Amino acid sequence: MSYFDAASAAPLHPVARQALLASVDEGWADPARLYREGRRARMLLDAAREAAAEAVGCRPDELVFTPSGTRAVHSGIEGALAGRRRVGRHLIVSAVEHSSVLHSAEEFEADGGTVTRVPVSRSGVAGTQAYGAALRPDTALACLQSANHEVGTVQPVAEVAGVCRAAGVPLLVDAAQSLGWGPVEGDWSLLTASAHKWGGPSGVGLLVVRKGVRFAPQGPVDERESGRAAGFENIPAIVAAAASLRAVRAEAAEEAARLRELTERIRARVPQLVPDVEVVGDPVRRLPGIVTFSCLYVDGETVLHELDRAGFSVSSGSSCTSSTLTPSHVLKAMGVLSEGNVRVSLPPGTPAEEVDRFLSVLPGVVAAVREKLGAPAPRTAAHEDALVVDALGKRCPIPVIELAKVIGDVPVGGTVRVLSDDEAARLDIPAWCEMRGQRYVGEEPAEQGSAYLVRRLS
Repeated sequence: MSYFDAASAAPLHPVARQALLASVDEGWADPARLYREGRRARMLLDAAREAAAEAVGCRPDELVFTPSGTRAVHSGIEGALAGRRRVGRHLIVSAVEHSSVLHSAEEFEADGGTVTRVPVSRSGVAGTQAYGAALRPDTALACLQSANHEVGTVQPVAEVAGVCRAAGVPLLVDAAQSLGWGPVEGDWSLLTASAHKWGGPSGVGLLVVRKGVRFAPQGPVDERESGRAAGFENIPAIVAAAASLRAVRAEAAEEAARLRELTERIRARVPQLVPDVEVVGDPVRRLPGIVTFSCLYVDGETVLHELDRAGFSVSSGSSCTSSTLTPSHVLKAMGVLSEGNVRVSLPPGTPAEEVDRFLSVLPGVVAAVREKLGAPAPRTAAHEDALVVDALGKRCPIPVIELAKVIGDVPVGGTVRVLSDDEAARLDIPAWCEMRGQRYVGEEPAEQGSAYLVRRLS
């Protein structure tokens, strides 16, 4: 079985396993106590904090351990907003942030705050100028991920941090995906991360608050972790997290070069092997191990199941794999195809032979799913002046499949009107037009759902 979902959770690093087992016998006591066992636990905790701080590039007293990366995000945003409440109640986030950031923003809005969501380019980049334009006199905090978890695009954190610093606004960086590869550059103010992303144990997050940043921890006061993370520290897990972070950093340069070559192979070969595929994410500014592509006329959930049966564990941002039947907010913000989406995120140590085996299996899997769904064959004739496609009640990717079946029967300049009540169609039909060289005219309200107008150009 080949595990290709390291962006969700990386396999436990051997160093993390060794450190975890070794510290179970030494780090069980309360590090706040003065007796021998407590002092020993405190020494382990302090050493782990120093190692993690060195990897982040901050002072040890600026870093606290939290029960998860999500908790670190929530605590960081809440504390920074509360600490700067007198400045104002305006928050800036990018449209492709992790759900933990976006959920915090929604809660802030519900409590009377205002939120600006900075759009991104088709490659997933949030522009520095867009952040600068979003800044206001009442801006309390800005948030920007270091790299995207779904498509691997690396964000211009240093540039955005400079703009924010000039305006006197702190920047919180979600570094969960990138911290294992290297420190986050720039004059940022707060940083969060999660150990399970770099091969540490789950249940350990990092929250860094730079000295001088106004910060007011929220919730009941707790003496643990400078009052910023309540509860008894899981010292064995914290020690393992810090040890594995140091270990992956030592291997990062060599492993990054190797994984980049493998993901470049996937990016180049998938469009050659599988027709009607869009590879998404920035082709240059991206993490080493992540590559994402979307396939037309494919049910994403079925593709994932078939790849699992073939021995590959991959992930997807397709609406077809979601219980809400809504497309990934990241793919939606980028304006790219969401149907048949596959995210391959290679863990360190992935053999090149397994990537080659994946590339040999993928075309047959996609072809079989397309055949099952009745995907269109190439068409050469155009017979009718205009067509209405009734796809009401049909879910992704059926509306796009039905559109593709009839577009060849429409004369050049003719229009197809697709009726659909599927939320994913709002994204997938324009993306299909972009990929197939047709013109997306727009969306109109219909008696049921919406009507999507497409004009044939060739």
